[in-house]
Amino acid sequence: MTAIRITRPGGPDVLAPARRAVPAPANDEVLIRIHAAGVNGPDVFQRKGLYDPPPGASDIPGLEAAGEIVSVGRNVTRFAVGDLVCALVPGGGYAEYAVAHESNTLAIPEGLSTIEAAAMPETFLTVWLNLFQRGKFAVGESVLIHGGASGIGTTATMLAKAFGASKIITTVGSDAQRDASIALGADLAVDYRKEDFVEAVMRATDGRGVDVVVDIIAGDYVARNYAAAAMNGRVVQIGVIKGPAQALDLFPMLVKRLTHIGSTLRSRTNEEKAELIEDLKRSVWPHIRRGTVKPAIYRTFDLEDASGAHALIDSGTHIGKIVLTTRAASTA
Repeated sequence: MTAIRITRPGGPDVLAPARRAVPAPANDEVLIRIHAAGVNGPDVFQRKGLYDPPPGASDIPGLEAAGEIVSVGRNVTRFAVGDLVCALVPGGGYAEYAVAHESNTLAIPEGLSTIEAAAMPETFLTVWLNLFQRGKFAVGESVLIHGGASGIGTTATMLAKAFGASKIITTVGSDAQRDASIALGADLAVDYRKEDFVEAVMRATDGRGVDVVVDIIAGDYVARNYAAAAMNGRVVQIGVIKGPAQALDLFPMLVKRLTHIGSTLRSRTNEEKAELIEDLKRSVWPHIRRGTVKPAIYRTFDLEDASGAHALIDSGTHIGKIVLTTRAASTA
């Protein structure tokens, strides 16, 4: 099969097509002929040599994919050959075939294409885990979502809207991203290049601040998130695009009784991921079936042009998800 390998740590140009053996499913796994695979921030960190795969996982990047099951392990009972599925994988998504644990595989919701489904597992599960389970977002609360035009940002905006946020504020980097964020459900989209998001949040909340902050940025945003948070607010750290926290004074955290939490999804056990998947299916799938929530696809690239997809995600100009497609997608 064709797969994408990381030739060395570096920029998008280090991603190159390679020939690899088609993996064989273990007893509890399914083998998926991939139609499409989502591109995510952790893939970028792996490409840069900053995020190694968990022990035993494929060194091929890619954490989410969708396609057709072509083989199943002897213990698999939930799926059969021919089923169209999407899956959360600890690696291996940037390829024509990948194996996935049965419990981390989902039937594609009715009405979605394989391309749309490929943009869901990693992104939707990350948002559900961090904003809702760990961040304890509740109906009527306000939320600040950094990277509002990213895959995480667009998904968090749609889900916060669907689950009754009182006010959704995002940060974006252009007029086009601002307009798209508002269209997805944000009440205010702040262009961080032109305006201080802390001041914008305080104006929009009459000086109260927001109940939850979803941050993929870190760096100097950490201290500013504390300033933008309301009393008893929660700051959920999903990413660290700008690196370690800078000039961080913890006193505002104490005074406001803030909770700052962080997590990753990739290193969790199959059993932990399976529990999260079942919760997502119960809570979010009804919104998807009704069409009120749908993955925001910005652009697709051929699998062999993974470097082009990474150049786009590095640029920060996209709105929503970037997806790689294989030859199987065109014949489906």
